[in-house]
Amino acid sequence: MTEEIKEQQQNKEDEIDLIALTKTLWQARRFILITVLIFMCIGIIVAFLKPKEYTATATVVPQSSSNTSKLGGLSSLAAMAGFNLSNVSSSGSNDLSPMIYPQIVSSVPFQLEIMNTSFKFPDIDHPVSFYSYYTDIKKPGALGLVAKYTVGLPFVILKAIKGEPKPINTTGIEENNIISLTKDQEKIRQQLDRAIMLEVNSKEGYLTLSATAMDAVLAAQMAQKALTLLQQNITSLKIEKASGQLKFIEERFNENKKEFDAARNALAAFKDKNKNVTSARAQIRKQELQNDYQLAYDVYSELAKQLEQARIQVKEDTPVLSVIKPVTVPSKDSGRSGMMTLITWIFLGGIVSIGWIFGKQFMATIKERWNEKENNKG
Repeated sequence: MTEEIKEQQQNKEDEIDLIALTKTLWQARRFILITVLIFMCIGIIVAFLKPKEYTATATVVPQSSSNTSKLGGLSSLAAMAGFNLSNVSSSGSNDLSPMIYPQIVSSVPFQLEIMNTSFKFPDIDHPVSFYSYYTDIKKPGALGLVAKYTVGLPFVILKAIKGEPKPINTTGIEENNIISLTKDQEKIRQQLDRAIMLEVNSKEGYLTLSATAMDAVLAAQMAQKALTLLQQNITSLKIEKASGQLKFIEERFNENKKEFDAARNALAAFKDKNKNVTSARAQIRKQELQNDYQLAYDVYSELAKQLEQARIQVKEDTPVLSVIKPVTVPSKDSGRSGMMTLITWIFLGGIVSIGWIFGKQFMATIKERWNEKENNKG
């Protein structure tokens, strides 16, 4: 019974606390409303001053690698010619999952490639790279300066006090294929990370690639470049093994071709010089040269078959992104930026007003307890 009474008392105290908090907010509703309205007005001004953003999208469907059954009659024709395509299909089943594609788009090498690609910007008459534009040409607008010296003023002061961070020593890391970004590169990379997105619809089986920029044409250019680069990266990852095998067989094929040519020329030269010779020694030498030629021919012929199989394997493993909805220049701005800015400022106004109320109440409680202790001491 004692535990039940304690639990009931605890529940009553919790209810009283919730009622007290609700009562405090209700009594300060006018202050909360005025604060939210002020922040909403600021949000509207910021949303109007903020430049428009355009989003270009493309919808694609990833095609998995096919096997020899998709080659139709080519398999039987190849078998008649001495080519075995069964080995080709056995190693082409390890498809790269489309769930990995967003990781490719957000990877540093991918973003560096976009960063160093030249695009046509609306305020200049010649193509420049994304990196050069935002580091050397593009200047912060009025909104950026206002935000920097108002909301961001504490960070500006803190940065001035701390000073510039010491550069990291990156000597020798290039030899180990380690990527090191400068401060400006990292800043642009984060900008691209927000601008280029890839969404996977696993249920319907398609991908949506989007690029957001301040200009409609620029957004379309970025989306098209990202789509092309994504196809190249997927292909490179998918056929890496098959390409390595193809390169190895090509090297062995070229080496054996020289040996085969040498054996064929040696046999032909011997026959030309010994047309009417019937000695046993000459016959033995001729047989040795024919054996060398036959061995070189067998190896050369087998490598030729393997080379053709490896080439087919590379073609089979090459993935394809079938474009369902191509990239088009957006006709109107996305509108998401202004609405999100307004919602953010309204939410911030609510948080600030409620925080101010409870903070003021908390400080008053601390002051009251402090005075009580001082009076008790006295």
